[in-house]
Amino acid sequence: MKALSDEKIIDSWNKNVSPWIEAIRKGEIASRVQTTNRAIIEAIKGCQPKTVLDIGCGEGWLVRGLTILGIDALGIDVVPELINSAINEGGGKYKVLSYEDISYETLNEKYDVVVSNFALLGERSVVNVFREISSILSKGGYFIVQTIHPISGCGEEEEYIDGWREGTWKGFNKMFTDPAPWYFRTIDSWKTLFETNGFSIEKIIEPVNEDTGVASSIVFVGRAE
Repeated sequence: MKALSDEKIIDSWNKNVSPWIEAIRKGEIASRVQTTNRAIIEAIKGCQPKTVLDIGCGEGWLVRGLTILGIDALGIDVVPELINSAINEGGGKYKVLSYEDISYETLNEKYDVVVSNFALLGERSVVNVFREISSILSKGGYFIVQTIHPISGCGEEEEYIDGWREGTWKGFNKMFTDPAPWYFRTIDSWKTLFETNGFSIEKIIEPVNEDTGVASSIVFVGRAE
């Protein structure tokens, strides 16, 4: 297994299930609590969906939140322990499914909104997701992606070009180990992924942390053409 690869991302998350669940449920990730959780929910609500698919749902916090709002939501993730935790917590529907296996045939349903919240971290796997999304969206449906803001995520020592980055658990508790790498994309590269796969970008939202004045993330809202 290569140290910088899609496979390594999955390997890392399989090792960090317990500390991740604890961090989410205890609200240990300040940027999420203060800014980005609200940003993704508001972006979804703005599309007025009846049905939502959450790709890379983790332990299911977003699916539960959408279910409380009366939205029929399904969460999928490749890590079985995360899905088991989500099912045990209740609220919403969940399924173990890899990004490579996403298709209309495996889901057998179309959705008003497909969302991925800080979960499109790979290279080949992300390209595959974009290729398949149109097949599982209702006519005129939306694909919403919240991710690390490319400007702040690039850092001061890295070139602003697409490529693999080493992972870090900086800011997380000491229970985390073996951080997952991630594939960096520029803003233009994200736009290209949407546009070459049949989406027009309706909005680009840059949620700003009120305490720091810095963008905590970037949210792309694409609509199927």
